[in-house]
Amino acid sequence: MIDKRQSRLRRAAKARHKIHELKCVRLAVHRTNSHIYAQVFSADGTKVLASASTAEKEVRASVPSGANKNAAAVVGKRIAEKAKGLGIKEVAFDRSGYKYHGRVKALADAAREAGLKF
Repeated sequence: MIDKRQSRLRRAAKARHKIHELKCVRLAVHRTNSHIYAQVFSADGTKVLASASTAEKEVRASVPSGANKNAAAVVGKRIAEKAKGLGIKEVAFDRSGYKYHGRVKALADAAREAGLKF
C-alpha cells in the first residue's frame, strides 16, 4: 500500500525528471508543519546556488510563525532576490509533489512579483 509521502515523492520524481530533460535552473520548495524552505539548484542539479527558509534568523525576526502564507511570501521574495543577485532570471518551479495551493502558491507568487520568471 502506498502512503501519502510515497505518493508525493512519486509525483515529485516525475516533475524533476521533466525539469532535468529541459536542462534549466530549478527552484525547489519543501514544506513542513512549522517551516517552508526554497532552494535554487543548478541546471545539472548538482549544486545549490541559493536558499531561503523560515528557519533563517532574519526571516524568523520578521514573521511570527513560519507556517503560514505570509511567511511563505517572505521566503519567495527572499529567494528571488538571491537568485537575481546571482544573475538568474528564469527558473523551473519544482513544487516537490505538493499541491499548487496555499503556502506553495504564496511562495511562487511572491517570487514572480520579485522578478523571477517561471
